[in-house]
Amino acid sequence: MTIEYTLQDLPDVAEKIISNVTSKIILFDAEMAVGKTTLIKEICKHLGVKDIISSPTYSLVNEYESKEGLVYHFDFYRIKEEEEAYQIGFEEYLDSDAWVFIEWPKKVNRLLPENCVTITIDLLDDKKRVLSF
Repeated sequence: MTIEYTLQDLPDVAEKIISNVTSKIILFDAEMAVGKTTLIKEICKHLGVKDIISSPTYSLVNEYESKEGLVYHFDFYRIKEEEEAYQIGFEEYLDSDAWVFIEWPKKVNRLLPENCVTITIDLLDDKKRVLSF
């Protein structure tokens, strides 16, 4: 599926993603400042997360409670080796049956299961993006 969108379209985009993905483990593949965290925030809202949703750039993972259970949001931008993810129990999060959103998944590529969905986001201009999964 391919979706072209602006910030105003994010609630609809989140709905389409949640309704159409085939896995609860979603990888967000995009360059810096394209809107990965912004999209994840909207998806979390759609799942019923009431907490303040922020980027886990320094903590590596944020945990949220949603109406559908736990949501884990990873940001691996700052890790240097996959071992760092392994040390925080990353594989246990993947086996948890929770929603798992991962920014910078290429940094932990060898630790990812096959049943992930990859969302690719590209910047079309300063207001429009296109995503595919």
